[in-house]
Amino acid sequence: MAAAASDRTDDPAAPRGSRFVRWLHRSYRAGAGANHYLVQRVCPAGLALGAVLVVAGTLAMGQPRESVFGLCSLAGTLFLIAWLGMAARRATVSAEREVPRHGTVGTPVAYTVRVHNAGRGRLARAWLRELQEDPRPPLWEFVSRPEPGERRRNRFDRTFIYYRWQWLMARRSWFSGGDGTSEIRLPNGAETDVTVTLTPLRRGVIRLHDLRILLPDPLGLFQRCRKVPAPAATLTVLPRRYPLPPLEMPGTARFQIGGESTGNSIGNDGEFVGLRDYRRGDPPRQIHWRSWARTGRPIVKELEDTHYPRYGLVVDTFAAGEGAEVFEDVVSVAASFAATIDTHESLLDVMFIKDRAHVITAGRGLARADRLLEALAAVEPEPGADFDRLHRLVLRYRDELTSCLVVLAGWDDLRRGFLRKLAESGIRGIPLIVGRGEPPPGVMGYWLESGELARDLRRLPTRLMPI
Repeated sequence: MAAAASDRTDDPAAPRGSRFVRWLHRSYRAGAGANHYLVQRVCPAGLALGAVLVVAGTLAMGQPRESVFGLCSLAGTLFLIAWLGMAARRATVSAEREVPRHGTVGTPVAYTVRVHNAGRGRLARAWLRELQEDPRPPLWEFVSRPEPGERRRNRFDRTFIYYRWQWLMARRSWFSGGDGTSEIRLPNGAETDVTVTLTPLRRGVIRLHDLRILLPDPLGLFQRCRKVPAPAATLTVLPRRYPLPPLEMPGTARFQIGGESTGNSIGNDGEFVGLRDYRRGDPPRQIHWRSWARTGRPIVKELEDTHYPRYGLVVDTFAAGEGAEVFEDVVSVAASFAATIDTHESLLDVMFIKDRAHVITAGRGLARADRLLEALAAVEPEPGADFDRLHRLVLRYRDELTSCLVVLAGWDDLRRGFLRKLAESGIRGIPLIVGRGEPPPGVMGYWLESGELARDLRRLPTRLMPI
């Protein structure tokens, strides 16, 4: 289990915990590393044989019977044969991955690995396995990030905090699976394609750089685990998305010609109605060159003005107090709407704060909706809550927006004030609040319970009402 550079060196300014907690971290880290090493090299049958050998050896020391000695000798002989058989396995291979551009959290992703046998002999009884980056948390994270609900555990669990270690390991794991679906059998110099399947566990960019070939012994008890030379590849994991009912967004289409945000890519793209003389300020791409050549004066095409809706999707990234689970649900709700709203006949602006103000636009000649999902896959919670800055960002597009979806992480006075400012500014905001449990009194908009998004999103009305 190779450790990332950030995991080997802790931040000197980060919390380091007590001497006991540091000892726990070293012990859990060493134990997880040893377990990872054994799992990759010992087959289930090998674990069973090891258990038999330990039990037989213990009984042989206490009760020196011939049958017990026979069982111990048999187990030891099989153990030695399998170990020598594993040590004799060799493979000289190279590989190249063909990874799709996108995956989705919780959805299996299959990709192809082309394997080339560069060794002298035939390769048989071999399998591929993709290993992920080291998920073991560094010391500062182990000290400063308690497991949700940790206070409700008993004193023993709160003292040794092993459940916190398990929770952090699961939270930092990128995917499950990663095994090849077929056995590799290759003559010298031949190539074959092997399908590898993994299931992403969290959004972001997965870096695939640790491909292994597994070479079991003839008895199937142990296996060599050799790294395969292969160029690294990346897989962008998009947020989990949920089906939405047929929705009718409020507001009417607005005049969208020109402007800083759309002029360069969309421009005047209405229906052709005729020709006229050039006027100062007409875009060069509307010039009708054949008519200019025939008449000797500049002629331009006259187009009908275009009206179409433009929607905003505001994402609340100030979710530090609500927990990682609520924030992930906020991103999933935003991704569900970004993937559902028809951007062929409209524009969609995703707005959020991540270090600075971000606006990503898709639709009608601009980027595809995939770009919005890629941006949401990389978004992270902000440490502070600067709703004034987010309000100023939305306010810049007030005159162009038809209506605006606002996905909030929880409900409090700051978010209530933010929605009121939007309403006072004339922005038709539709609040979607993600929180735990039942909706609190006085909540505005539509309440979505964290962990029950599929149920609550299906219950949304066909026509969403702004505040």
